[in-house]
Formats: sequence, structure tokens, C-alpha cells
Amino acid sequence: MKIRLANRIDENGLNLFDDSYEYCEDMTQEDAILVRSASLHDVDFPDSLLAIARAGAGVNNIPIDQCTEKGIAVFNTPGANANAVKELTLCSLFLASRDVKGGILWTDSISKEDDYSKAVEKGKNAFIGPEITGKKLGVIGLGAIGVLVANDAVKLGMDVYGYDPYISVNSAWALSKWVKHVTNLNELLSECDYITLHMPANDQTKGIINKNSISLMKDGVRIINLARGELVSEADLISALNEGKISRYVTDFGSYELLHTKNTVCYPHLGASTPESEENCALMAVKELKDYLENGNITNSVNLPSVSEARTTSHRICIIHKNVPNMLARLTSIIGGSGINIENLVNKARGDVAYTMIDTNSDVDKKALNEVENIIRVRVLG
Repeated sequence: MKIRLANRIDENGLNLFDDSYEYCEDMTQEDAILVRSASLHDVDFPDSLLAIARAGAGVNNIPIDQCTEKGIAVFNTPGANANAVKELTLCSLFLASRDVKGGILWTDSISKEDDYSKAVEKGKNAFIGPEITGKKLGVIGLGAIGVLVANDAVKLGMDVYGYDPYISVNSAWALSKWVKHVTNLNELLSECDYITLHMPANDQTKGIINKNSISLMKDGVRIINLARGELVSEADLISALNEGKISRYVTDFGSYELLHTKNTVCYPHLGASTPESEENCALMAVKELKDYLENGNITNSVNLPSVSEARTTSHRICIIHKNVPNMLARLTSIIGGSGINIENLVNKARGDVAYTMIDTNSDVDKKALNEVENIIRVRVLG
């Protein structure tokens, strides 16, 4: 199997590949791609490409619709970098409260000729900020990161509100009972002193922080965005910062305009930049990729349904097809008509696309399956 590395991938993850794999940055006719932040939107994918694994949670750098049309499975690694982003979010809470950035820049400007002690005593009042204990924090998005942030903020003595209309069962179980789970976003916006964003950027969430939502917030609100820059209408945000409606904005997705706007703290995309996070993401991405390439199993795909079955037969047929009526009847008719017994069959759908995995102890005519209408891709694993 040929793996193209679109970014540097942690060696601990790459070490999971055995001698049946080869990988490098300039691989051609690859079977799979491992990527972190590199954009793949303008890449001409070869017909050989079966899968893309993103060592991270967000997949905005991958053309998902194009991949689905070509039968390319796209994986991500939710939760692998959660602790790293959580820790930076907690750091951001303090930076949003206390003007540490301004204080550091000011002390750095003290000249050798100044009396440092007198200068500090004279100037420190310019950087006063509130404590977070007892304040209200709104966490928008209760996935792997949001739940960790909410739970730790409770331990720091904050009154925490959580909002997520699509919260998973696992996240609901993991969420502290002391977090107020609100079902109306406007309630969170109007009640909280601090707001932190932890959601993907999609058609429903892009620009969720805008002129209208900001108008609902408390005067002097402090906002943290380590999720995606597209979640915020930058023009509306800058206006609110200049007017003092927003006291401070801390983000991992800065811009030239934000860098030159008062009361902002911009990181250089540091959210998952820890050795532990890079290792965790690489390990998870490689494991997902190998299981799909070798066994056809799908875990943490963003465009195909989750399917995982142990291999108990000599052959496994993996079929990506459109989610339309009578597909199973057509597929099983071809296989049964060839005198092949089906030992196990799993079929799951995700929107307009379905995935069927069929286990047999005989080889199958792949060409006949490919000729079925609405088939996207067929693989036969021996």
C-alpha cells in the first residue's frame, strides 16, 4: 500500500505501518493520504486513492463532497487533541480576564534607565482584570473538547452553561452534573460573562457570532474561539471590540486586522500543537486507515457510515453505493448467482450514501458488481 504524507506525521504513528506499506511526501498513485493542516481542495486525486485520514478533528481542508462522489473514505481523529485544546482554552480564560498580554508588552518596554520597581507600581493599574471564579461561562459545542472545558471550568469555580443541540450520548454521560445544559442559545448568550466556541464550521454554524448574537450578550463579554475562524463574523466582532461591547477576544485564528484591533489575543494556531496531541492524532489516524485498507472497517469517517466487523472468512467485499432501494437484492443476486455463499452481510447508510460489507469464502466477480447501477466503488479483500 502506498501512503502519501501531505504533512509531517508523528513517527510513532508511522511506525504502525509494517513492510507492506510505503510512505513519503512525494508519493504518486497513492492508496491513501495522511494529512494534518495542508489543503487538499486543489489536489487532483488519482483513481487509486481509497482513503484520506486527517490527523485532527476538523476536515475543512478536505473536499468531502468530491471524495464521497469518488468513493474515497475520509477519516478524522475526534478527541485525540482534546486535552491539548482544553488546556489552551483554560489558558485563554485567564488571558481574557487579566490583561497579561498588555502587561508583558508594557514591562518589556521599560528602558534600562527607568526605575523598574517605581515604573511597575505606577503602571500596573492599566492591566487590572476580573477573576473567573463565580463568573458565568458559556460553552457552545459539547463534543470531546467542550465537555472537558466545561467540567474543568466547574472545578475552577465557574457557573457553566453548555449548549449543543446535537450532543452525543457519550458526551452527555461525560458532562458534569453541575453544567447547566441549555436548549436555547440566546439564553446562554445573554447570561454569560465568558463564551467559548467548540464546534465545527458548517452551513449552520458559520458566522454564529455576528452583529445580532453580539447584541444579545452582556456588555463587556469575553469571547474565546479556538475552534474555527469562520464561526465569527470578523467585521462585526471588530466593531464590537472597538465599541467596548466585547472586552476581549482570544483566538487561534487571527488575521492582520485582528492583530491591530485592541483587546485581542491571537495565537499562531497552537490548539493541538503539543507533542502528546500530535502523537495521539497520528496513532489514531494510522489505525483507522489500516483497518479500512486491510479489513474494510470504518471508524470515525466523516462521509461514510461506521461499520466494524471481525474478519472470519477468506474474502470480504466492500461496496460503497448510493442509498437507493433494491441495492442489496441486486448485489446478493449477483453473488448468489455465482454459486457463492454469503457468510455475513452488514449494510449501513449515511445520508445519500451506503456501505455494504459482505463476507464469503470464495472470490467474487468484481466486474459484475461494478456494473450495477448506483455503485460508487467496489473492493474485494482476500
